[in-house]
Amino acid sequence: MESRLRVAGNPVHPLLLMFPLGLFAMAIIFDVACGLGAPSMVSTLAFWNVVAGLVGGAAAVSVAGIDVAGFDLASARPARAALNGALGVLLDLGVLVTFAVIALIRLRTADRGADSGLLALEVAGLTTAGFSAWFGGRFGGSRAHARSGRGSPGRGVGPAALAERPSPDSELGQWLARRG
Repeated sequence: MESRLRVAGNPVHPLLLMFPLGLFAMAIIFDVACGLGAPSMVSTLAFWNVVAGLVGGAAAVSVAGIDVAGFDLASARPARAALNGALGVLLDLGVLVTFAVIALIRLRTADRGADSGLLALEVAGLTTAGFSAWFGGRFGGSRAHARSGRGSPGRGVGPAALAERPSPDSELGQWLARRG
């Protein structure tokens, strides 16, 4: 599935996706540090990382929704690519709901701290976010190598990359044609 929203030839969604993932990961690191004896200010910093990650995640999910809504149904294998895109958006929304619940629970504590149960929920949410990024094929574009001039076009990672066929003029397409 080719992204419609681009900046300088690069899809916008992977750019926006990295900020919430990094902020959620830092929140987990801060919570672990707080559990190991760091000052309570670190716990408050973790809370604000979750809040900032929610804001960035809302922007990333909005862009992903625009990409899925504007999917070109005339392309090869439209149903599979559209399904992968929609499932990726649903997984992203699930991660946002998880971290929103975490933020609301932390809001009720005095120092915005997290206990071991919330820490486990944060780890589960971040793991789901990583899976969603892999599933959507967002860590590698299908034309990343072709743009960089490093040889044959690269393939994205994850099931979404299977929805795109290589060009018959590419090295990979010629190799596949020779194999049969």
